[in-house]
Amino acid sequence: MSALALRSKAHWGYPADFLELWREEMHLHPDEIDGHEVWVAESGTGAMIGYHRVMNRDPAELEDLWVEPAAIGSGVGRLLFEHAVGVARSSGASALEIVADPHAAAFYERMGAVVIGAVPSQLIPGRTLPRMRLPLDR
Repeated sequence: MSALALRSKAHWGYPADFLELWREEMHLHPDEIDGHEVWVAESGTGAMIGYHRVMNRDPAELEDLWVEPAAIGSGVGRLLFEHAVGVARSSGASALEIVADPHAAAFYERMGAVVIGAVPSQLIPGRTLPRMRLPLDR
């Protein structure tokens, strides 16, 4: 999962030194999976081509949504996002919030999320990330 996330991040053309900064940040440890909703998308051959992780609280947080670069644009991201919305809704959350990579913000906007603020990057001084929100009908 961690390797897929890094490949997906690299899809946006980030320089190698940025990707190296994110390597540990993007590594999923077992305790980051336990107790949270983690779902995997597989290809017809059973290969993992994406996953999402939802933190169940109110509002719910889409902590991860990564797609294998070869599958970007194929609809896998939309399916994963729609599934994540269902997970958040079924947990009783009033909204799903996302701290998005700036390159992914347009995708989340197409999914109906709106920018509600900005969050400073914990790894790159001066960089901000859009905080987005999708209200959920209960």
